[in-house]
Amino acid sequence: MDLSIVVPLYNERDNLAPLHAELDRTLGAVGREYEIIFVDDGSSDGGDRVLREIHAADPHVRVIRLARNSGQTAALACGFQQSRGAVVVAIDGDGENDPADIPRLIERLDAGFDLVSGWRVERWRGAAITRRLPSLAANALISRITGVALHDYGCTLKAYQGDLARRLMLYGEMHRFVPAIAAEQGARVGELPVNFRPRRAGHSKYGPGRIIRTVLDLLTVSFLAGYSTRPIQVFGAIGVLLGGLGSLWTGVLVFEKVVLGDSLGNRPALLLAVLLVVVGVQFVSLGLIGEMIARTYHESQGKPIYVIKEEL
Repeated sequence: MDLSIVVPLYNERDNLAPLHAELDRTLGAVGREYEIIFVDDGSSDGGDRVLREIHAADPHVRVIRLARNSGQTAALACGFQQSRGAVVVAIDGDGENDPADIPRLIERLDAGFDLVSGWRVERWRGAAITRRLPSLAANALISRITGVALHDYGCTLKAYQGDLARRLMLYGEMHRFVPAIAAEQGARVGELPVNFRPRRAGHSKYGPGRIIRTVLDLLTVSFLAGYSTRPIQVFGAIGVLLGGLGSLWTGVLVFEKVVLGDSLGNRPALLLAVLLVVVGVQFVSLGLIGEMIARTYHESQGKPIYVIKEEL
């Protein structure tokens, strides 16, 4: 198999047939053996009937229905693991990504990249600054923290070398940070401007809570990228700093009591100094526990984060 197209979707019934028609037209002209994998993330809008019709009419189509709504990351991870192509392309099921960009992404990938990410240049053009600014700030922050500079981390349209896609271990909401996760594994990451189109039907599945989840996942990715195999260097450093400060402060207080005869009974400084020592010991202990957890984590990553209900 030369090419696998992974389409994660949730309640996109009215967008499925038009998207499949565009994919069929585009991929037919590429000249490669291909498959289209629709991963239905527990949809409840009757889209499974549309998928059955598409599957019955097109031998290139595979349909995987997850047993419950597990999130876009799980749907992508499922599609990646089930793919067979030497090249894997992920595209949203809402029609906002243009399938006509797929050949350009593949061409860019063949130029020596392991992952090529789409950049929706037109997405915020003409939009109010109050809508553009949060997106610009988020992408700049993610690029700065992860060290992988991209203009559009939120674009699902990406092309991957197949072995890289199937090697990625995704969970939580990590689909936003796939380029950073891939780069941490040594992948060469590129970017290509792609078209952006308003969705034909349905509504966006993202809400205000996405901001909080993105920040928390960004902290996770940043930590895993730099310290997943050495957590003691983070927690241990904090513990040594706090414990050292507390010990020094305690020594000064003891000197004042023993040598200078100052009273410590009415001063909270002693309690604070002891607390710093205790917290420092706890942070060092946390780092040691983290080392053991990290070892367990890296030895047991084979567990999937999805449950397949049906495969056509």
